[in-house]
Parts: sequence; structure tokens; C-alpha cells
Amino acid sequence: MINVKRTLVFPGLVLLACWGVGLIFPDLFNAYFQTLVIYSCINIILAVSLNLVNGFTGQFSIGHAGFMAAGAYMSAWLTMTFPHWAGPFLGINFFFNTIAGGLLAAAAGYGVGLPSLRLKGDYLAIVTLGFGEIIRVVLLNIDAVGGARGMYGIPKTASFGWAAGWVFICILTVSRLVNSTHGRAFLSVREDEIAAESVGINTTQYKVRAFVISSFFAGVAGAIFAHFLCYLNPNSFNFMKSIDVVVMVVLGGMGSISGSVVAAIIITLLPEALRPLQEITKLDFRMVIYSLTLIVLMLTKPQGLFGKLEVSDIWKKYVRRSS
Repeated sequence: MINVKRTLVFPGLVLLACWGVGLIFPDLFNAYFQTLVIYSCINIILAVSLNLVNGFTGQFSIGHAGFMAAGAYMSAWLTMTFPHWAGPFLGINFFFNTIAGGLLAAAAGYGVGLPSLRLKGDYLAIVTLGFGEIIRVVLLNIDAVGGARGMYGIPKTASFGWAAGWVFICILTVSRLVNSTHGRAFLSVREDEIAAESVGINTTQYKVRAFVISSFFAGVAGAIFAHFLCYLNPNSFNFMKSIDVVVMVVLGGMGSISGSVVAAIIITLLPEALRPLQEITKLDFRMVIYSLTLIVLMLTKPQGLFGKLEVSDIWKKYVRRSS
């Protein structure tokens, strides 16, 4: 039987709590802190969603910024073209436009995933990289969304409540999926694709499913980014943005949702935490120290901060045992 409390009540209460905290969040913290928190939420969604493909399914995609761009531009275009199409409140519009952006990104993920996920390793990485750059170049040449000038004047409807709510939905979806029958199929593809096919698992189909779900949440992250920054430029979704998300996944641990969350927060906050050093030395050493820190972490923890473990696993393995 379906556990109603586990499947509906608890997630609903968490979402209501996110919405409630979002109402008072601007009054509690300054704009700088709010920006860091919301950027952290955006990066968490990107990292957790990419981990579904790179970590749990064992593929190697480096085109996540392209799907983020698709969701960002789609939601922003709908908001500016049809400002009240879903109701009189901008929040309702933002919700439906975010879904629309995610669906466009998912469709793009399906379009690139179906023919290319028969490839493996470096070949798949090259295809996804090329697809991400195609999206960026196309956006540079579409005047309806601003072209190289970018799209500006987007209503600022993304808030902490929306960002935190989507973070929860993303983590809940990926964790429930990984621990389901479909998740076992994803893990079997990662461990041994030939063995998975030998027991009747359609590996291409499961890889496409993971790719589509991952792309959807990348599009959602793009929609939040667009409606918080209020300005979009295709260069914000270049190759380096995709690499940043891959770094978050690898640093946190390939196959660890908790690791992706922690790594996304570290990658977002570390450059800002080093900003006082720039003021003292009058030189910008932030990116040098940032890069050296990542190198040291990967040398000392080659499997990532969490490896394939989750917070609950660490609690059971170390804390509960010691007590």
C-alpha cells in the first residue's frame, strides 16, 4: 500500500514551510546574503540533477549549461510575452513558466539523448558539449530574446521560498527515483552495462530517462536564475558553466546526493569567503586559492567528499556506532 504520509503529507509540509520562510526571508537578511543563498540553491539543483546522469547512471555529460539556458530563456520569454496568462499574480505565472522552461529543457534533453546516449565516455561528453554550445550560439542569434545584447527587464519573481522549494523537489525526486526499481536499473547501467543488458534491461532507454529528468531540473534552475538576476546573456551559459557543475558533482562524490549539495554550497561560497583577502592584499588571488583548494581536496579525497555515501549512511556508520 502507498504510505500517504510519506508520499504526500511530509513533502507538502516541507513545501509550505519553504513558502512561509520565503515570505519573511527578505526581512531577516540583506541583499548580499540573499543572493548567495539563492545562487547556492540554483547550484544545488544543477549538481543534484547532473549527478543523476554522471553519478548514478555512469554517463559523462558536460552540456548541462545548455539545458539551463533553454529553461531560463523559455520561462523569461513567457513571463515577458504573456505576463498574466496563468492568473493575476506573478507568483502563479512564475510557477507555470518554470514548469514550461523545465519541459522545454527536458524535450531538448530527449532530443540530444535519444541518438547520442548509445555513445559512451569521451564521445558522449563531446556530443553534450557540442549541444550546449549549439544552444548558446543559437540564442546569440535570436533577436526575439535579445540576441547578443541579452534579455533584460525580466520581473524579479524568484525568491528564497521558490528556490528552496525547488531544491527540495529536486532532491526528493532524485532520491526517491534512485531508491526505486528504476534507480536500480540506473545503478546497474553504471556498474556494468553489458551485464545489465544481459538480464533484459534496456540500457539506452534508462539512460535517456535519466537524461530527460536531469535536463528538466536544469531548466528549472535556469528559470530561477532568470527571474532572480532579471537579465540573461547567452555567455552566462558557456562551456565553463557546465564545467563548474561537473566539478560540483565530482567534488561531492559521484553517486552522492548529499555530496552534491555540500559541494554546490562550497563552490558557491568559497570565492566570496576569500574576498576579504583581495581587500587586504589588493590583489585578486581568490581564483588561485580556489583552484588550489579544489586540487588539494581531490588529491586527499579522490572519491569526492562523500564518495557514494549519504549523510544517513555516515550517521549510521560512524555516529551511531560510536554512541
